[in-house]
Amino acid sequence: MSCHELEAVRLGLMNVLGVEDRSAREHAKSELEGHLDGPIEGLAEADSLAALRRHLDAALVDLESEVAGTEPTDPEYDYLRGRLVAVRDAELALDRLADHGAGVLDGLGETHGALHEVFPADE
Repeated sequence: MSCHELEAVRLGLMNVLGVEDRSAREHAKSELEGHLDGPIEGLAEADSLAALRRHLDAALVDLESEVAGTEPTDPEYDYLRGRLVAVRDAELALDRLADHGAGVLDGLGETHGALHEVFPADE
């Protein structure tokens, strides 16, 4: 069993952050072999944080549906529920990353404004 959502998020995040770790990419791609379709493919190929969040939402809907359709007596049921918790945690991590990025962007804007207050541009 494999948590395709998490490996796909890792690949997408490597794209977004410009991480060139060839070994990690190859490992993730091998884990996803035969499963690169739908939201999993979207996650793995995402090139923005917004795309990652959007595709992860879709993957969560699919996973929630899979959990709901699995009998509690099925040997995979507990694993699926654990996987759902892990993927929801990834969703929260992406939310934190987006919030932090927005804070950095706001801070740079404030710094830029302060710089122009101290050193006014000739008009």
